[in-house]
Amino acid sequence: MSFLKESVNRQPLADAVFAIAAKAKEDKELNGPEHVVDATIGSLYGEDGKLVALDTVYDSLKNMDNRVLAKYASSFTGNPDFKEHMYDWGLDGNSSLAHDVVATPGGTGAVAMGIDEFLEAGETIILPNIAWGSYKLMAQMDNLNIETYEMFDGDAFNLKSFKEVCEKVMVRQNKLVIVINSPCHNPTGYSLTDEEWAKVVEIMNECAKSVSVVLINDVAYIDFAYGQKAAKKYFRAFDKISDNVVVEVAYSLSKSMTSYGLRCGAAILLAQQQKTIDEIVTVFAKDARATWSNINNGAMAMFVDVLDNKPEEYNAERQKYVDLLQKRSSTFIKEADEVGLSHYPYKEGFFVTLNMDNKTRDAYHEALMANHIYTVKVNQGIRVAVCSLPVSQCQGLAAKMKKILDTVQ
Repeated sequence: MSFLKESVNRQPLADAVFAIAAKAKEDKELNGPEHVVDATIGSLYGEDGKLVALDTVYDSLKNMDNRVLAKYASSFTGNPDFKEHMYDWGLDGNSSLAHDVVATPGGTGAVAMGIDEFLEAGETIILPNIAWGSYKLMAQMDNLNIETYEMFDGDAFNLKSFKEVCEKVMVRQNKLVIVINSPCHNPTGYSLTDEEWAKVVEIMNECAKSVSVVLINDVAYIDFAYGQKAAKKYFRAFDKISDNVVVEVAYSLSKSMTSYGLRCGAAILLAQQQKTIDEIVTVFAKDARATWSNINNGAMAMFVDVLDNKPEEYNAERQKYVDLLQKRSSTFIKEADEVGLSHYPYKEGFFVTLNMDNKTRDAYHEALMANHIYTVKVNQGIRVAVCSLPVSQCQGLAAKMKKILDTVQ
């Protein structure tokens, strides 16, 4: 006998990242941190081994009146000034579409709300075959089926697979809901080119002649893209979506503001017609009220304050870590290429993922841990979190990992 609804998945949640991170911590305590490479942590760490918390962000937060931190937000969908700033900052003037913004608990809340409200139980969501594991978990909790497109065709986005999967799913339901995590894809660090985005829009528009299409564009890491403002120019491609296409941009302040625990983000909704946006916001507002009720008022006020009063300082401070991330990733990628350690095409972001079949991955993961190197298993690969590794540990790491790989192949 169970007290839960019959349709719910009862398998215990086994979060691979936290489990392996705990093993790494034990190894550090036993053998000393200098002997352990902990490439599991998906948050930005400084060269001192400590979590990065931007001074511009937390000085703003600490200087706020206690009542600002304590009060409810003015709306279930977020404070008006936050929503305005989020749209302006998030898209940086690269869209002329009808739009609105709904504040959410992190980028996770934005993705989850879209998955929950755009599809009925039993319908199918389209995900990349290499992806953040929580997409699949969200789908399972909503009793959705999953179809996956192949992420890569060589060193490029696999447009052929993307098109084929969309066409396959639209035969059996009257709506497509698609997740694309770019720029700075988790876990490979791939970013679609402007040309690839234009092709994606073409494919969606063609499908939209028969069914409605929703794109959930997860941009959690966009503010650490190496091109910075240039990284947001691809949003212009969305101006060409048809009337039967909606884009939800899932934005995360966890990364942009290094405010992981404050749980603040947004769903930025884009469409050709304002009435389309208004209909979605009506439902999203009720979902917000019924699920989390209110978003962290202090986090929203902090975001507005930083952008209004010290944007140059914030950008300069964040840029230091963008540069550091680029140094770490370029060091690892260069050495990986030199020793023949195969990885998926990396352009920017927190993670690099090694390319291999799942059987090899499983044996390799164990062999790495036996050699005090801790990583995260993903579908068809091993994720290396360069975001949390000091440059000194990135140096020589690829050669060590290649040597270990040769013992299991």
